Amino acid sequence: MNKAQFVELVQKNGDYKTKVEAENAIKAFTEAVTEALVAKKDISLVGFGSFAASLQKGKSGKVPGTDKTYTTQDKMVPKFKAGKSLKDRVAAGK
Repeated sequence: MNKAQFVELVQKNGDYKTKVEAENAIKAFTEAVTEALVAKKDISLVGFGSFAASLQKGKSGKVPGTDKTYTTQDKMVPKFKAGKSLKDRVAAGK
Protein backbone atom coordinates (compact mmCIF):
# COMPACT_ATOMS: atom_id res chain seq x y z
CA MET A 1 0.00 0.00 0.00
CA ASN A 2 1.48 3.34 -0.97
CA LYS A 3 0.95 6.69 0.79
CA ALA A 4 -1.95 7.81 -1.43
CA GLN A 5 -3.83 4.56 -0.80
CA PHE A 6 -3.15 4.86 2.94
CA VAL A 7 -4.48 8.44 2.96
CA GLU A 8 -7.69 7.21 1.29
CA LEU A 9 -8.02 4.44 3.90
CA VAL A 10 -7.55 6.92 6.76
CA GLN A 11 -10.06 9.27 5.13
CA LYS A 12 -12.64 6.48 5.00
CA ASN A 13 -11.99 5.08 8.48
CA GLY A 14 -11.56 8.48 10.15
CA ASP A 15 -14.62 9.99 8.50
CA TYR A 16 -12.59 12.92 7.10
CA LYS A 17 -14.29 15.04 4.45
CA THR A 18 -11.17 15.50 2.31
CA LYS A 19 -7.93 13.69 1.60
CA VAL A 20 -6.05 16.80 2.77
CA GLU A 21 -7.60 16.47 6.24
CA ALA A 22 -6.66 12.78 6.37
CA GLU A 23 -3.11 13.52 5.20
CA ASN A 24 -2.80 16.25 7.87
CA ALA A 25 -3.92 13.75 10.53
CA ILE A 26 -1.28 11.26 9.39
CA LYS A 27 1.39 13.97 9.33
CA ALA A 28 0.42 15.17 12.82
CA PHE A 29 0.62 11.62 14.18
CA THR A 30 4.01 10.88 12.64
CA GLU A 31 5.42 14.26 13.74
CA ALA A 32 4.20 13.71 17.31
CA VAL A 33 5.68 10.20 17.48
CA THR A 34 8.98 11.46 16.05
CA GLU A 35 9.13 14.36 18.50
CA ALA A 36 8.47 12.07 21.47
CA LEU A 37 11.09 9.52 20.38
CA VAL A 38 13.70 12.24 19.82
CA ALA A 39 13.00 13.35 23.40
CA LYS A 40 13.55 9.68 24.42
CA LYS A 41 9.96 9.30 25.63
CA ASP A 42 8.08 6.04 25.09
CA ILE A 43 4.57 6.02 23.62
CA SER A 44 2.08 3.31 24.53
CA LEU A 45 -1.19 2.98 22.63
CA VAL A 46 -3.11 0.26 24.48
CA GLY A 47 -4.20 -2.52 22.13
CA PHE A 48 -2.21 -1.15 19.19
CA GLY A 49 1.38 -1.15 20.38
CA SER A 50 4.21 0.88 21.76
CA PHE A 51 6.94 3.03 20.26
CA ALA A 52 10.29 3.47 22.00
CA ALA A 53 13.73 4.88 21.34
CA SER A 54 16.37 2.28 22.11
CA LEU A 55 20.17 2.35 22.22
CA GLN A 56 21.74 0.10 19.60
CA LYS A 57 25.26 -0.84 20.62
CA GLY A 58 28.06 -0.36 18.13
CA LYS A 59 29.72 -3.42 16.70
CA SER A 60 32.90 -4.36 14.93
CA GLY A 61 33.29 -6.76 12.08
CA LYS A 62 35.36 -7.82 9.12
CA VAL A 63 34.68 -6.99 5.48
CA PRO A 64 34.29 -10.33 3.65
CA GLY A 65 37.11 -11.15 1.24
CA THR A 66 39.53 -8.61 2.73
CA ASP A 67 41.50 -8.01 5.88
CA LYS A 68 39.68 -4.72 6.53
CA THR A 69 37.73 -4.32 9.73
CA TYR A 70 35.10 -1.77 10.68
CA THR A 71 33.49 -0.43 13.82
CA THR A 72 30.09 1.21 14.10
CA GLN A 73 29.10 3.73 16.75
CA ASP A 74 26.36 3.40 19.36
CA LYS A 75 23.14 5.06 18.15
CA MET A 76 19.52 5.56 19.11
CA VAL A 77 17.00 3.69 16.94
CA PRO A 78 13.19 3.66 16.92
CA LYS A 79 11.41 0.43 17.86
CA PHE A 80 7.77 -0.65 17.63
CA LYS A 81 6.23 -3.52 19.54
CA ALA A 82 2.75 -4.60 18.42
CA GLY A 83 0.04 -4.92 21.06
CA LYS A 84 -2.07 -8.01 21.64
CA SER A 85 -5.20 -6.67 19.89
CA LEU A 86 -3.21 -5.78 16.78
CA LYS A 87 -1.47 -9.16 16.73
CA ASP A 88 -4.78 -11.00 17.14
CA ARG A 89 -6.52 -9.03 14.33
CA VAL A 90 -3.64 -9.56 11.93
CA ALA A 91 -3.49 -13.28 12.74
CA ALA A 92 -7.27 -13.63 12.19
CA GLY A 93 -7.00 -11.89 8.80
CA LYS A 94 -5.06 -14.74 7.18
